[in-house]
Amino acid sequence: MEGTRFWLALIALAPLLLTQARRARRDTPRLPEAGGPDHGQAGDGPAAARLLVVGESTAAGVGVREHRQGLGAQLARALHHRSGQPVAWRVNGVNGIRAGALADRLAAAPAADADLAVISLGVNDTTGLTRPGRYQADLLALIKVLRRNQPTLPVALLSVPPMQHFTALPSPLRQVLGLRAARLDRAQRTLAARLDGVHHLAYPVIADPACLAEDGYHPAERGYAYIADQVADTLATLLTPCH
Repeated sequence: MEGTRFWLALIALAPLLLTQARRARRDTPRLPEAGGPDHGQAGDGPAAARLLVVGESTAAGVGVREHRQGLGAQLARALHHRSGQPVAWRVNGVNGIRAGALADRLAAAPAADADLAVISLGVNDTTGLTRPGRYQADLLALIKVLRRNQPTLPVALLSVPPMQHFTALPSPLRQVLGLRAARLDRAQRTLAARLDGVHHLAYPVIADPACLAEDGYHPAERGYAYIADQVADTLATLLTPCH
């Protein structure tokens, strides 16, 4: 149903949507990926658990100056606060990447040891009109890459962001993209339901403009902290400490 509604809206509104998309691309500030080390630790002493965050711009820390302010570090802090144990973190993100390209990128790099992997993807596959079946297959390939040396590695799929709430995008463009994002997220949920140790996490909607970066699109430091706090309880149940 979501797929049918999306294509009907796309066809009916194509000229307007194309104009809005071009204007949004032109007018939206292009923020860089975060700088600084792509790894760190929350808490002192030997790490009790290792967190790996991979994905698109959110994993790459777009919206903050350094990775220590971004999603991976904020998740590690939230998990550390709940457990009292030191949590090491590492991120591997690329602004603008899709699931298939990320799977290829990680397959060509040395495997990273982790006790929990978080995948944050979907916006670029949404805007790039990746078919749901293709997106699901690319996610499966990515999960297999992450698990190549750790077959039972817990994996959390952060849901595709609800793009209908991206107020930096004009209407009706954001509503049409929201339909597509929901369709891809349903493919994620279906995949998670049939794979052992893979879990779907609802994406916390950021309603406070103060939690967004200057582009009105990506989280700022407060936004990443908010997302981390909202999902940390669920992630804590998935995390198996390293030995």
